[in-house]
Amino acid sequence: MPDFLFSGSADAGTTLLLAHGAGAPMDSGWMEAMSAQLAGQGIRTVRFEFAYMAARRSGQRKPPPRAERLMDEYRAAVDAVQASGRLLIGGKSLGGRVASMVADDLFADGRVAGLVCLGYPFHPPGSPEKLRTAHLEALKCPALICQGTRDPFGSQDEVDTYSLSKAISIRWFPGDHDLKPRKADGLKPDDNLAAVATAVAEWAGERGGSPRR
Repeated sequence: MPDFLFSGSADAGTTLLLAHGAGAPMDSGWMEAMSAQLAGQGIRTVRFEFAYMAARRSGQRKPPPRAERLMDEYRAAVDAVQASGRLLIGGKSLGGRVASMVADDLFADGRVAGLVCLGYPFHPPGSPEKLRTAHLEALKCPALICQGTRDPFGSQDEVDTYSLSKAISIRWFPGDHDLKPRKADGLKPDDNLAAVATAVAEWAGERGGSPRR
């Protein structure tokens, strides 16, 4: 049973199971801020950690394994989470990528209503030829990707050339992989996170869908 961190009302109509990125834990400043913004939009977030990250809390400095090796851990978190309404899955960077790899099977089984990726790692920085998009081309689960326009893991100029499933909606925000804008953008980081939370809430409201069985 994974340990969870909760933000938002337990009886919220929508719960988002949120996994962390490759290098920061579930209680990082970014994850705390994003969860608070989502809670302000009426979306309950349930955060969890993959085993390699949880092990770092006891001094075991483990690198993240390949995303494929984390799929069963994500499925186990879905099995364990309690949601009063519909359940969305997703995460930041690596967490969102793993969620995207298990989304179709869970959606087909009626266990989740959609996928939310916050800064998807379309390719490693500096290696745009090493795409991580093959499964996204045929994705059937409704998905929202919130991406920074200057993200080194996939900028707007790059992603606009990809062949992605029509089930995927992409919202662009001026910023980097953490959706952090520059001063020249005239925005503060919290402005972007608030806008992301609003986009997630609007998208979730448009999707409708059945509560988790």
